[in-house]
Parts: sequence; C-alpha cells; structure tokens
Amino acid sequence: MGSMVAVGLMSGTSLDGIDAALIETDGESFVRPIAFRCEPWSEPARETLRAACARALLVDRPRPTTETRAAEQLVTRAHILAVRKLLTDHDVTPDVIGFHGQTIAHRPDRGWTWQIGDGGAMATALGTTVVNDFRSADVKAGGQGAPLLPVYHRALADGMEGPVAILNLGGVGNVTWIGTNGELVAFDTGPANALIDDWVLERTGQSHDAGGALAAAGRIDEVVLAAMLNHPYFASPPPKSLDRADFSMDVVRGMSVEDGAATLTAFTARSVAAGLALLPAPPRRLFVAGGGRHNATLMAMLGDAEPIESLGGNGDATEAEGFAYMAVRRLKGLPISFPGTTGVPQAMTGGVIHPA
Repeated sequence: MGSMVAVGLMSGTSLDGIDAALIETDGESFVRPIAFRCEPWSEPARETLRAACARALLVDRPRPTTETRAAEQLVTRAHILAVRKLLTDHDVTPDVIGFHGQTIAHRPDRGWTWQIGDGGAMATALGTTVVNDFRSADVKAGGQGAPLLPVYHRALADGMEGPVAILNLGGVGNVTWIGTNGELVAFDTGPANALIDDWVLERTGQSHDAGGALAAAGRIDEVVLAAMLNHPYFASPPPKSLDRADFSMDVVRGMSVEDGAATLTAFTARSVAAGLALLPAPPRRLFVAGGGRHNATLMAMLGDAEPIESLGGNGDATEAEGFAYMAVRRLKGLPISFPGTTGVPQAMTGGVIHPA
C-alpha cells in the first residue's frame, strides 16, 4: 500500500466541537492536508455529553447506562454528518476513516479507558472502512492509552533539527518530545483548557475565555497556585496521563471571575513548564497546537512557544489529522504507541477495524 486518503475525526474533552480533517498520507513521513472543518456542539449536545461523563465517573468499569447510550448515539450521528459535510466539496472517496469518538472517562490506573462512538454503524452509514477504539489495546497491554498523537507529531517535524517539542493544549495538555534520531517521549502535562473553560462557563455562561481577556484582567493568586502545583502528578516521571476530571476548579471558588481565570491559566502554563523540565533535553523549538494557542494570555505565559502554524500546519486540525494518519497506520500494521509515549512494553498498533 502506498499513500491513502483518510478522514480523521476528533471530539476532545473540552467539548467545543467535532474536528474533521481530510488528508493524504502514507502513514509514515508523507502527509498532505486536503480539507478541514469544525462542527461546534450545541449546548444541549454538550449537556448530554457532560451527563455521560458524570455517569462514567461513577462506575468501576465501562458499563453502558441510559446517559452513555444517549451520548453514544448522539456522537455517532453527529460524526457521520460531519464526514458528509467535509466531503461535500471534495470529489474524493476516502480509503479509511479514523474515528476517535468521545472520551467520557480515562482510567488506565484501573485498566480501562472509555471512548463512545459506534464505528460499525459509521462504516455501514458511509460505506467506508472505519478504525476506532484506538486506546483500549494500549491500556490492556499496560500502557496509559495516551497520548497517541506523538507518532503524527514526529511526521510533522520530519526533517527538522532536533530535539523539538509539540505541545497540544486541548481539554488536557500533552507534550511530545522528538529527539535528534526521531526517538519519542510524551505525556500529559496537566489541565489545559478544561478548568478554564469550566470556570468561565460557570461564572459567565460563555464557553471559554476568548483570547484570554478575563485572565489578562485578573490577578494570579500565587498561594493557591503553589498549592495546585504541589500535586504529586507533576513530579512523577513519564509516561503518565490524566482524565479531564482529575483536577478541580474548587480551589478558585470565591475569587472574582478574572482572578480565577488568571490563576487557572497560570496553572496550565506552569504545569507545562514542570512537564518540560522532565524532558530528556530542552527542545530547540516548542510548537503549540490545539485551542489553547488562541488564548493570547496563556501563550504569553508560555514564553517562546510558537503556534504550530510555524510548521505550515493548522493547529485546529492537528488532532483530527493525527487520527486519520493513525487509521492508515492501523491498516498497514504500523505501531501508533511506544514505550516512550504511553509506557507499553513494546511498540504496538491499535484500533478496531470495521470494514465498509
């Protein structure tokens, strides 16, 4: 098999929407982006997904409930529609769709991770081979199941003088370090947009701190921030990963909306700094993908970080493109997770194939 045309789908823990990307790739060093679109979740849809996440936190293993079934049907229908819209303006038939689904709980410490979304139903509806459930095999093998994007990050950085790092700021932050010989180290750094978004939603009804304006107008509470950074997660060595619910915004309750936003934004930035200190060597350049790069206050706190557009990419599309890329690798039997990224004993592929 040479290069293939693939669709990648991602709905992150920030619950902002469905990212759909169309690329051509050989699953190795060649990647050609073709198209991208984002379909925002409606507020009722977000409520359905939040209810599923809340229910998933109460179980000891993935067991469908009324809330999670309703959310899975919603996720599947919405992603099928997103693919149809993406392909409307492009006279191309994809070879495969990489369907991440929606993470409602991530508990590798308990031996499981839970992404909802019916890959078989999507393959039937669209007449295209679908790969989904990318994380479960990794977790069953003793890995963290996250982050999975590092193999795609390495493809994006192909030809650059290393080491370099790519930071993804979605609901949770994760960093990929790419060494001079292509070696990979990756892990979750801590909350990225999740706590900030939850705080702003609770206090203002808005979905996020647009441009970081609230944080820019606030004052960082250094005492509270120090207490948050005292969590043992930040000093523990990689590989490691987080669930969106592993940290709480309760510590900033009682603050003004601006001060809370400033403190939580600083928490994201300083948890990234703590993560960078764990890398094998300082990266020559740090690129940022994901929604967090639109937060000017957060980017200023990160210092010399550059938006991933400096590499010629689209930071909103990176995760969706990554799952298209990994779907192609799955069809070719190539690994998507590694000892240095998720902690699996050996490099391994992942994902369940649903034939057209």
